[in-house]
Amino acid sequence: MGTLRQAGSGARTNAQILFDRFHIVKHLHEAVEEVRRSENASSEREGESGVQAQPLVAAEESWNLTGDQKERLSTMVRWNTPIVRAYYLKESFQLFWDYRQPGRAKSHLKKWMRSAMGSRLEPFKRFVRMLRDHLDGILPWTSLRLSNGAVEAMNNKIKSISHRSFGFRSAQNFIAAIYHCCARLPLPVER
Repeated sequence: MGTLRQAGSGARTNAQILFDRFHIVKHLHEAVEEVRRSENASSEREGESGVQAQPLVAAEESWNLTGDQKERLSTMVRWNTPIVRAYYLKESFQLFWDYRQPGRAKSHLKKWMRSAMGSRLEPFKRFVRMLRDHLDGILPWTSLRLSNGAVEAMNNKIKSISHRSFGFRSAQNFIAAIYHCCARLPLPVER
C-alpha cells in the first residue's frame, strides 16, 4: 500500500509530524477499489453480473451520489456484499476528519480500526496496519488542520512550466518563468 507523505516534517526540533489528509484518503479509496475489483473478478468467475453493474458507487462520497447511484447502492445494501462493508467502512472513517477533540478522534479511530480488522476485508486490514504505524502523524489533524495541497499545486504548476518550455537556456530564465506564472507578476513591457 505504500507510505504516507508528510507535511510539516521540518528540521526544527519542535516540529509536528502531520500526514496529509489527501494521501490518507487516497489509500482508503484504494482499499475500497481493491475490494470492488476483487468482487467483480469473483462474480465473473461464478458467472454473475450483479456486482459489475455497480461500478464506482462504492467509491463515491455519499453526498455526491446521483439518484441512480443511490438506487444502485440500495440494491447493493440488500445483497450485503463485501463492497457494502467497504463502503460503510469508508464512510465511517470519514467522520474522523470532523473531530476537533484529540481524545474523541483517537477513540473513533481506534473503534474504526477494530471494526475494519473484523471486516474480513484484506485491503482494509492492510490500511489499518498502515494507520497504526503512522498514528502519531494522523491524530494531530484534530488540532492542526493543515494540508500541503497548496505546496503540491505549486509543484505541479512548476512542472508544467518546465514541460511547456522544453528546457530553459539558463536557470535565471526558468526562475523568471516560475515567478511570472506562480506569483502572477506582470510581463515586462517590450520596447
